[in-house]
Amino acid sequence: MGRINILDKHVAELIAAGEVVERPSSVIKELVENAIDAGATAVTVEIKNGGVTFMRVSDNGCGILREDIRPAFIRHATSKVKEEDDLSSIATLGFRGEALASISSVSHLELITKAREEDIGTRYLIEGGEEVSLEDAGCPDGTTFIIRDLFYNVPARMKFLKTDMSEGNAVSNVIDKIALSHPEIAITYIKDQKNALRTAGDGRLLSAIYAVYGRDFASSLIPVDYTLGGIRVSGYISRPENARPNRNMQNFFINNRFVICKTAMAAISEACKGSVMVGKFPSCVLNIEMSFSAVDVNVHPTKLEVRFVNERPVFDAVYHAVKTALLNGEKRVEAKIDANKPSVRINPFELAQKVFRERDEKPNAVKQTLAQRYPGLDRKKEQAKSEELFKVLDEPVVSAPELNNLNKKVADVSSPFVESYQKHIEEKRQINMTETVPQTVSEPEPEVEENKEPVKAEPIKAEVKAPEEPKPLIDISEDYYKYIGEAFATYIIIEKNSKELLLIDKHAAHERIIFERLKKEKGSGYSQLLLQPVTVTLNKIDYNAVIADLDVFTEAGFDIDDFGNGTVIVRSAPQYLPIEDIEPSVIEMAGYLSENKKEIRSEKMEWIYANVSCRAAVKGGNRSTERELIELARQVEDEDIRHCPHGRPVCLLLKKHELERMFGRLQ
Repeated sequence: MGRINILDKHVAELIAAGEVVERPSSVIKELVENAIDAGATAVTVEIKNGGVTFMRVSDNGCGILREDIRPAFIRHATSKVKEEDDLSSIATLGFRGEALASISSVSHLELITKAREEDIGTRYLIEGGEEVSLEDAGCPDGTTFIIRDLFYNVPARMKFLKTDMSEGNAVSNVIDKIALSHPEIAITYIKDQKNALRTAGDGRLLSAIYAVYGRDFASSLIPVDYTLGGIRVSGYISRPENARPNRNMQNFFINNRFVICKTAMAAISEACKGSVMVGKFPSCVLNIEMSFSAVDVNVHPTKLEVRFVNERPVFDAVYHAVKTALLNGEKRVEAKIDANKPSVRINPFELAQKVFRERDEKPNAVKQTLAQRYPGLDRKKEQAKSEELFKVLDEPVVSAPELNNLNKKVADVSSPFVESYQKHIEEKRQINMTETVPQTVSEPEPEVEENKEPVKAEPIKAEVKAPEEPKPLIDISEDYYKYIGEAFATYIIIEKNSKELLLIDKHAAHERIIFERLKKEKGSGYSQLLLQPVTVTLNKIDYNAVIADLDVFTEAGFDIDDFGNGTVIVRSAPQYLPIEDIEPSVIEMAGYLSENKKEIRSEKMEWIYANVSCRAAVKGGNRSTERELIELARQVEDEDIRHCPHGRPVCLLLKKHELERMFGRLQ
C-alpha cells in the first residue's frame, strides 16, 4: 500500500486556513481590507470576548452580487486578479482569494450584502465550509460579515488562543494600523459593547493619529513630505526629544498597506544620527508611495512583508525625507526663540484694572446706565466695594509664594499625608535644633507628699562640642582607606592600606546597590506616590503586555492602572527613579514583557530591577560631593559589590608594586 495520501476537501481546507486565520485579528484584517477594496467610506468593526465568540464587520462599499456569493467562498476565487501580469502590479489590499474560504471553514459565518445595482439584498449562511442557506434579505447597500465561534471545529487550534484581553488587544492593534493607513475612511471599533475607536474619516492623517494614539503623541510630531526618484514619503515623525527606547511605535506603510519594513527602519536610524540619543528611536507614521511594479507584496500569506526590486531608492527617499523634516523642525523652534519678543501672559488682575479704569474715565455714562438698570442702587455701598476691590487689585502679583504662606496653605489642608508631612518637618526641625543649640536637661521632679512644697531641680547645661574636622583617613571596614579624589567625574580613587589603589565606577556601584535593595524589599519599601500621575502611550501589543503583568510592576515598586485605549497611568514609582525617567522606563519594560512572554517570573523581575536601578543610579559625568563618593565606596566594601547587574566590573584593584614596576622602581 502506498504511503502518499490525498487529503479530502475538509482536511485540506483546515490546513490551508491555518496560513491565513491564526487568531481573531487575522479574520478582522482580511475582512476590513476587503471592505476597503470594495470602496467603502465607513467601516464598523465589533467584537466580543476578544473576537472568539463574535465578530462583525460592516461597510458601505459596493456589495456582492447574488450570483457571486457562492463563488466568493471557493478557494482561490478573487475579483482582483485575472491574468498572470496582474501579479506584477497589485494595487489592492486583498488578492489571494483565500480569506473567505479559510474563515468559513473554521467558523459559523453569516453574510448580509446588497449590491448597488440590485433591488434586494441577500443573506447567506455557511458553517464549517458547508452551505446552510441562501435567501432574500432587506439591507442597505454594502456588506456585513458576522463570524461566530471561531475554531469551534478545530479544538487543537482553539486551545492555543490567548486570553480574551490579549486577543482583543491584537484586534485593536490591527484596527489602529488600518485607521492610520486610510485616514479617508471613517472607522468605528466597538469592543465588548464599548466604543474603543472612532476616526473622523476626513482624510487628514493627523486626525487619525490623534484618534489612535491621543493628543500628547500627536502634538509631538513633525510633518514629513518629500519626493525623490519617483518615491514619495509622507506622514509624521516625532521630535528628537520625544524619542522612545524601542521601535514599537514606528509605523510604515507601502502604498497605504501596513508592512514591516527593515529598509525604512535602517534609513530612519541613519537619518537620526546626531539628532536622537544613542539607544533611542523616533516614533513615526510614514507612507511610502511608489510604483506598484517596484514592490512585491506576494511574499507572505499575511502580506506583512514586502520585497523591493531595488532597496536603495527606498532607503534614500526615507533617509532624505526624515533628515529634511528634522532640520525643518529645528528651524521652526529657532524661529520661535529668535523672535525676541517677551512672552505675553494675560493677567486677570490687570484686565480687571483696565475695565475699572475705563469705567472711571466715563463715570457719568456709567452712573446713568446703572441708575437706569437698578433704580434702587445704593451708590455708597457700591463705591465702598469698588474701593476694596481696587485695594486688592493694586497689590503686586506674586509669581512664587513665600515659604510661610505656602506652609500656611499646606496647614489648611486636612489630610493624613499633610499631617505626616508636618510631623516629619517638625521632627527634623527639633533634630536640627538639638544639634546646633545648647540644651538644658532637667531632672524629673521627685514625688512630693501633700502639704509640702515641691522641690525644684536646677537645670544642668549640657556641654556641646564643636564638630570635628573630617579626617583624611576613613575607616570603612577593618582596614584604612584614604579618599584621593574622582577621575573624569566617573571613577572614585581610594588608597587602601598604603599598598593598593582602588578605582570604583560610581555608576556601576550605585546601580548594584539599588538593584540589591529592590530585590530584597521587592519594591515595597521604595515606592513613592506621585503628586501628578504620569500617562504612558503604548501600542496595543505592549499595552496588553503591561495589563497582563501588572503584578510584576507592583512588585518592582510601580502602581499602574489601565487608562484605556492603549494608555496606562503611573500613580507611584520607585523613589530612586527620577520623574523624567518614569515614562521611558515603563516603555522599555513593556517592550521587554511583550517580547519575552515565555520567560519565568524571576527572570522578568531580574531584568526589571536592573532597568530601574540603571536609570536611578548616579550617572558617570555627574558631579558628586566628596561625602557622597566616600559613602558609596564604603557600601562597596561593606556589601562586597564587585559587578553591576549587567556584569560590568564595579571596582578595579591596582597594587603599589605594580605601579612601581611600571615606573621602573622595581626590577
